[in-house]
Amino acid sequence: MTQLPSAVEQVLHVHAAFIHTVVNALRDRSQLPDLMKQLDAAEQAGWARLVGALRHVINGRRDPSIKLGLDEEDAILLDAILRGLDNPATLPPLNAQPDGSSAAPGLAALIDASARGDAQAMSVLANMAEQMMKAGGDMALLGGRMRRLVNGERDADQLVAGMGPLGRELLVSLLDELAKLRSQ
Repeated sequence: MTQLPSAVEQVLHVHAAFIHTVVNALRDRSQLPDLMKQLDAAEQAGWARLVGALRHVINGRRDPSIKLGLDEEDAILLDAILRGLDNPATLPPLNAQPDGSSAAPGLAALIDASARGDAQAMSVLANMAEQMMKAGGDMALLGGRMRRLVNGERDADQLVAGMGPLGRELLVSLLDELAKLRSQ
């Protein structure tokens, strides 16, 4: 059985694009207006504590007290951003191909929660879909089909169109997991 990545690695992988965006904007302050728009959207999506901590970082504060009140995921993101500012070589890779062997249950849970109107799940899923589209190949195709899955499409033939064997396998596993969630 494939060893699952650690929780920290999963968080870093899922949010790699966001981490890079923040670090790039802090290294090139001309990008700050775009970052501030993203932070406003993240705050509206329920990430107020992380956004508050990031605003302290933007204003030059780096002391450990900015992590007070953050949950584990937010603290992981903040640590990665601070490390990335000090040493860009520590940033998580943007082009890493995700291991799909354990992705279906988590994706299915996010799709299901999004379909039920969970705003935080929608935000996480949208971020994941965006990163998947940047990855290219089958991941890009799957990322582009997330909205259809949230909207209830379950026609495997339509959803796997154009995918290679691994992408088809992941999508079929995802549909199986969604069916399990629906039957509960």
